[in-house]
Amino acid sequence: MAQDALSLLMEDHREVEDMFARLEAGGMEIDARKDLVDQVTIEIVRHSVAEEQYLYPFVHDHLPGGETLHDEELSDHARIEVLLKQLDGMSADNLEFEATLRELMTEVRSHVAEEEGTLFNELREATTAEQREDLGGKIEMAKRVAPTRPHPSAPDTPPMNKLLGPGTGLVDRIRDALTGRGTTQK
Repeated sequence: MAQDALSLLMEDHREVEDMFARLEAGGMEIDARKDLVDQVTIEIVRHSVAEEQYLYPFVHDHLPGGETLHDEELSDHARIEVLLKQLDGMSADNLEFEATLRELMTEVRSHVAEEEGTLFNELREATTAEQREDLGGKIEMAKRVAPTRPHPSAPDTPPMNKLLGPGTGLVDRIRDALTGRGTTQK
């Protein structure tokens, strides 16, 4: 049996927040800091892709005002993905790195607060446990094959994101394996 989608996504939120807290605590070497930001990027991208493929289309189709909610969530993701792409191309000793990282943390925290404070509650009320478990299974599967790097110009709505995402994810995982990106402990 799959995990409830909302529980799964909230676990992802806590994992990213824990990494943010480690980044804010400081005391890290520059290379370790960049490695941790790479790990944050991997987790956020995988999470976002899964939401875009399954959660937001479900919201669109099943919640009152779902079309508006869908579009707002995609807009949040687009802003976050641009920041991730900026960080991906920056060295941790770049003067803009810390400002961009702080902006990313602010955007992600705002998005998470809105999702958990409003959207997830609406979904909980409008769905059955079985629907949330079915959605959770789809999200788990999507995360396994999702890209690990930001691709701001990639499609973020079905069907194209479902068709292109796994191929892009495979290329990203190969690049990660060749470079050692994302192999450090969380």
